[in-house]
Amino acid sequence: MMEADMERKIVLKKELLDTFKKIGVEAGQTVMVHCSLRSLGFVCGGAQVVIEALMESVGEDGTLMMPTQSWKNLDPTSGVHWQEPQEWWQLIRDNWPAYDRDITPTNTMGAVAEMFRRWPGTVRSGHPARSVAAWGRYADYLTESHDLSNIFGDGSPIGKLYELDGHVLLIGVGYDKNTSLHLADVRADYPGKHNTVESSAIMENGIRVWKSYETLFVDGEDFDQIGQAFEASCPVSKAILGNGTVTFMRQRELVDFAVRWIEENRKENRK
Repeated sequence: MMEADMERKIVLKKELLDTFKKIGVEAGQTVMVHCSLRSLGFVCGGAQVVIEALMESVGEDGTLMMPTQSWKNLDPTSGVHWQEPQEWWQLIRDNWPAYDRDITPTNTMGAVAEMFRRWPGTVRSGHPARSVAAWGRYADYLTESHDLSNIFGDGSPIGKLYELDGHVLLIGVGYDKNTSLHLADVRADYPGKHNTVESSAIMENGIRVWKSYETLFVDGEDFDQIGQAFEASCPVSKAILGNGTVTFMRQRELVDFAVRWIEENRKENRK
């Protein structure tokens, strides 16, 4: 047995439940979850037990939301098909399947998010590249009317989470995966802030079309810096779980802090 395998820890469902309780996850809360299953070690039962533990923690009156992005459904010029030759790009535009919230798989969102989108009772938003899925009391509200151009702003699922005074739970991932920081991108004023045009395959009036739409350009390159500064200034609950770390915070506190940080620290134009 390799040394790395010997150091790998096993995580049981009871440990998930105990850890979520320890860091402040409670019944009735609305929680946005970002999870890397592999970072925890060996989770006995895999993605299924993580989702079960989350649902039991927030209870029937609570709500869970996860990113279920299918960002391969974007124009090849944006870099999402970097492995394919440029002479194929028009063929991709002409033939990529239209987004279907019931069928379209996630792209690199992790095993937990991929299972969650198909979980009984879970609903998914209609954005063809930046969807979320939600379960529980506010699932329909969070996922409805996810506008093509308003991916992360007020009125989007992330903006609605702010309205509900929700929480963010990072399971084995850092702030670079923290989608709520994109709401701060939208709200903040900083040099070089600009829109971009994206395109995706969608169904429109029963016909598959390649649709272009304008939206805010964001890249998240400083999100880890924002997270470090946030944890140094605001209350954040953390705990070790297996080989990873879980972090729990109020989304409003994070977004409000990030708006101030961005306006104070993004001094150079971002291309």
